[in-house]
Amino acid sequence: MVKYFCCADLLKNTWDQVCVAFWQRYPNPYSNHVLTEDIIFREVTPTNCLISRRLLTKTSRAPRWMERYLPKHMASSAYIIEDSIVDPQKRTMTTLTWNISHARLMSVEERCEYGINHENGSWTEIKREAWISSNVYGLSRAIQEFGLARFKTSVTKTMKSFEYVLAKMQGETPSRTLAETATERARETALAAKEKAKDLASHAQKKQYV
Repeated sequence: MVKYFCCADLLKNTWDQVCVAFWQRYPNPYSNHVLTEDIIFREVTPTNCLISRRLLTKTSRAPRWMERYLPKHMASSAYIIEDSIVDPQKRTMTTLTWNISHARLMSVEERCEYGINHENGSWTEIKREAWISSNVYGLSRAIQEFGLARFKTSVTKTMKSFEYVLAKMQGETPSRTLAETATERARETALAAKEKAKDLASHAQKKQYV
């Protein structure tokens, strides 16, 4: 059984601005759980689409009842692969994100499509879908419910992150709400483990956008 979730969000900024903000999202005070980001590969297709794959390292504190199923060194971090394709002609950007850590315990796959709002061409709409699954016998439903709740919280933070970065791009000074010092220390700690995850990302199976 798979938990499915979908929603739509709106940013009152142009598609071009949102695409630029997408690549400049980290660091920001609403996403200090993202410790590192690395480009695994990037290429431009014959049709001028930009295809990228990034590896993200995130903190991922599991609830106490779930920690017993995780190796001790994996209970507080996770590696995420993010594939994206930007089509400047169709004015769309599609991303597909999934975890390569803890995948046997819980798999979260997210697909987002960024496009121009039909009612206002100066705004950008985001269509988001997520699939959450678990194969842990007897606990799959509880794990999926936990994953769905955490994902919804993550969506809220993602939108606040966009608003923060877009405000900075427009010359505004958004207020910081989280301490930067602790974040920097966490980033440095994550660098040691990041290299190992790069190998996993480079060999991970490519996902399809359609």
